[in-house]
Amino acid sequence: MSAARRFWTRFVVGRLIRLVVLVPLVAASAFTLLSISPIDPVRAYVGDRANKVGPEQAALIAAKWGLDQPPLVRLEKWAGNVVRGDLGNSMIFRAPVADVLTERVRASLALMALAWIFSGLIGFALGILAGAFEGTWLDRAIRAYAFVLASAPTFWAAILLLVVFAVELQWAPFCCAGPPGMAIGEIGIADRLAHLALPAATLSLLGVAQVTLHTRDKLREVMASDYAMLGFAQGLGRLAVALRHGLRNAAVPALMLQFSHLGELFGGSILAETVFAYPGLGQATVLAGTRGDAPLLLGIAIFAAFFVFAGNTVADLLQHLLDPRQRRFAEIET
Repeated sequence: MSAARRFWTRFVVGRLIRLVVLVPLVAASAFTLLSISPIDPVRAYVGDRANKVGPEQAALIAAKWGLDQPPLVRLEKWAGNVVRGDLGNSMIFRAPVADVLTERVRASLALMALAWIFSGLIGFALGILAGAFEGTWLDRAIRAYAFVLASAPTFWAAILLLVVFAVELQWAPFCCAGPPGMAIGEIGIADRLAHLALPAATLSLLGVAQVTLHTRDKLREVMASDYAMLGFAQGLGRLAVALRHGLRNAAVPALMLQFSHLGELFGGSILAETVFAYPGLGQATVLAGTRGDAPLLLGIAIFAAFFVFAGNTVADLLQHLLDPRQRRFAEIET
């Protein structure tokens, strides 16, 4: 077996082993945290009618959802159902968890995809400019912008955009995924994009910082290289040298960084969707956690584990496929 085949075999097997170990650990951790939380699932289930529900009714509700059983028994029963392809039923939405996830994931992926694309493009462009004109006022302004965004909480940026553009200027809707009262199938593309604008802008602005700073550092190395000096000697300007010699060198690390930060994007979407009342997976996560909906929360935890794992795996694949030096080094180690 060649060195390359041995490397890719070890890569695939290693990733599968990690996934098999990761998913049960994530599910067990989420269930443990929910079990030790002070939230009473029965009281959260009945909501405002909690004072009107007697002990007998509370016991019936607990028995219906299996809440009268010990936590380990509930976890074991849930795991057995998952192995058979059944994620259970959501207490909040009173529907199969798989159906809730399908609907909510579709909305969240549209939001995260827009934010992922725009944050990558804007961050890469700003990083190229900052690296090409290192030490100038433009570089200092871009770095200051990136540092401010890197330290800004997601909910703070979301509230700021909501107040300015939705409340004061009234340029964008202030909540939801479409006009209130309209069925999902009736919402047009223009309305969907209008309601996606502020949540996507929030995630895009906050995701710009790391790509900007990382791209700037990579381009600084390029601008100090011998072939960049040759370009300067030929009369090329700093931006021309950066575009000719720096794009390829900086693009691959920036793309890998984008994929490896899908976990942060998912976490930011939870806060953004909560502020804008956007009916995606983030809002469902908050509802499941605050109302003790164990089946839904565990289903979301499994999806999040797969989502982040996929992003990290794609980032590693790109590193080995697009950077021959990394692949040759890994093949030698195997």
